[in-house]
Amino acid sequence: MSEPRKRTPKTPKKPQKAPEQLGFFESTPEVIEAVATAEPLLPESAPEVPSPVVNTPARRRAAAEADRKHLTPLEVDRLLQAAKDNLRTGIRDRCLIFLMFRHGLRVTEACAMRLDQVDLDSRILHVERLKGGLSTTQPLRAEELRMLKSWLQERSRWLRQWDRGKSRSGTVPLDRQALFLSARGAALSRKTFWALLRRYGEEAGLSLPPHPHMLRHACGFALADQGADTRLIQDYLGHRNIQHTVRYTATNAQRFEKLWR
Repeated sequence: MSEPRKRTPKTPKKPQKAPEQLGFFESTPEVIEAVATAEPLLPESAPEVPSPVVNTPARRRAAAEADRKHLTPLEVDRLLQAAKDNLRTGIRDRCLIFLMFRHGLRVTEACAMRLDQVDLDSRILHVERLKGGLSTTQPLRAEELRMLKSWLQERSRWLRQWDRGKSRSGTVPLDRQALFLSARGAALSRKTFWALLRRYGEEAGLSLPPHPHMLRHACGFALADQGADTRLIQDYLGHRNIQHTVRYTATNAQRFEKLWR
């Protein structure tokens, strides 16, 4: 008779602890599986935090340059040089830019000027101000007279060509009393001059795109740099309210030069 087979005693299973009995570093298989398949709480790559912008002197100068509303005399000279290279209308454009700068003309005031506002013999310019401004009579300096004479000669040449039958650009009536004529024979429009000035600014390599009113502001700041009194600048620019003039003299340190002498 064969001996009865001995049974191997079963190893008793280790009782699982209740969740509340688990230690800090212990876990159940269910918890391990849940942790392995869980979505990450944070993205794989955290977004870059931009570094704070430091307000350096260079940044402040760049911001002031972008907000500047006037041209400097040097920039006006560069515009005049750029216009000189325009063989078609350069003589007219140089004269117009220079008069707007020297007399603080708005673009509408300049484009609407008539021949009888210029008196070359008496060397004066009658400035008709708009927007309720005060009209004045102002002297013409030597350089202004030279540019005006050159333009008036060129203007006469245009008129002679048109009178001989040379076709004009367009069919508008010829305006013989307008000081600054367009290629169509009418008074030069502010839109045309705006585009010309912007083009000259690009050709001159200016740091900001110029617009016509910058020439009026350039006049005010240039007069303040020469030490002109605020009231005098007010009359020259035709301001009825002196608050519009203070902007030119308030930031000018030269107005204090005569103090404590």
